[in-house]
Amino acid sequence: MKNINRFIEHTILKPDANQKEIEKIVAEGIKHQFIGVCVPPFWVKSARKLIGNEGPQLVTIAGFPFGYNQTEIKMAEIGQALEDGADEVDIVWNLSAFKSGMPWAKIDIARCAGLLHDHHRILKVIIETACLSDDEISQACEICSDAGADFVKTSTGFASSGAKVEHVRLMRSVLPSHIGIKAAGGIRDYETAADLIRAGADRLGTSSGVGIIQMANSILP
Repeated sequence: MKNINRFIEHTILKPDANQKEIEKIVAEGIKHQFIGVCVPPFWVKSARKLIGNEGPQLVTIAGFPFGYNQTEIKMAEIGQALEDGADEVDIVWNLSAFKSGMPWAKIDIARCAGLLHDHHRILKVIIETACLSDDEISQACEICSDAGADFVKTSTGFASSGAKVEHVRLMRSVLPSHIGIKAAGGIRDYETAADLIRAGADRLGTSSGVGIIQMANSILP
């Protein structure tokens, strides 16, 4: 699969990420022309200076990793991310509210979407597929679609498992074509990455972007 770099959001979200690692991720994102780099909120401003206006999309997170923050907290995080220069924000939806049968999960997404779209920025919603049945994944995708998400993302990488081909395929069957899918969590090799793209993923969140590119170059003619 050629141009797999254009699917990759080169990511570092581990709790002990340091400045040198952030700079390395950004430099690799620029060098390999990845579609994006995803960094913790604290490092957005520094990453913006390194990327400038010509490099990868600058992605960060809000409500991470559990999503049960009050919506006002998520919106404050988004506001700071916008001020610091983020192009896209991946929020964790309120899985706790969803599991309780509450409508707040949809309201939460809609309010975050409104703020980001007012600034012409992208919202991705992490639904944490490892915690959901197939029926719940379908319901979650419908909620995200109705609430204004631009992408639905599989995983934070902090749950029991990450992106699975069968989940991405299910998500693609439910979501309208204009809403993208970001697969994340446990994507460490070219074959897994390619399988997820074939299943319907538009983006891949991974800390193994460079390794995947190297594998692709060794396999593809």
